[in-house]
Amino acid sequence: MTAALQELAEFLTEKRADDVVSTDINAVGELSVTVIAANLVDFIDFLKTERTCRFSTLIDITAVDYPSRDRRFDVVYHFLSMYQNHRIRVKVAIREEDTLASISSVHPGAGWYEREIYDMFGILFTGHADLRRLLTDYGFRGHPLRKDFPTTGYTEVRYDEELKRVVYEPVSLVQEYRQFDFMSPWEGAHYVLPGDEKAEDEKSGEKA
Repeated sequence: MTAALQELAEFLTEKRADDVVSTDINAVGELSVTVIAANLVDFIDFLKTERTCRFSTLIDITAVDYPSRDRRFDVVYHFLSMYQNHRIRVKVAIREEDTLASISSVHPGAGWYEREIYDMFGILFTGHADLRRLLTDYGFRGHPLRKDFPTTGYTEVRYDEELKRVVYEPVSLVQEYRQFDFMSPWEGAHYVLPGDEKAEDEKSGEKA
């Protein structure tokens, strides 16, 4: 399998020299190809239609945040070729202010993944038919999977009984919620979990 993937990597490097930045086969035999962002759609269309490749199944799209890098985000695509029994990972590195072309014209199912990435990372996809938040609320502030997003978030949501509606307010944590002893909930806990009272009753009976 590794030899076949090496041949595929060489084939892509030769045929798409203007697109491919680098190729890599990791220790578990997975092929990754880094491509130029501007040529992404053409490259993925080539992967789908070229008879040597035929990566017709889009498995997943995700992103990774590297805040210290100039090109902050990697957008990562996973494809499967059921015809060749191969998998491939395609990566694109972009800056925070960059946009990336949607691949929904090649793989219509990509639209959902791109909406999720926009929601979680704030990456904009040009040519997307309906780019809006998918997992968070309409009034949500920020993008939760960015490394600089605070764990508490920026706002909290609650139902106001007096106003009879949902309201958004800045997060305000009392000091007791900022103390962490990192103790396992199973160690030193001074409460009885459901069912534990039966064990206590049995112990009492044995002592009697």
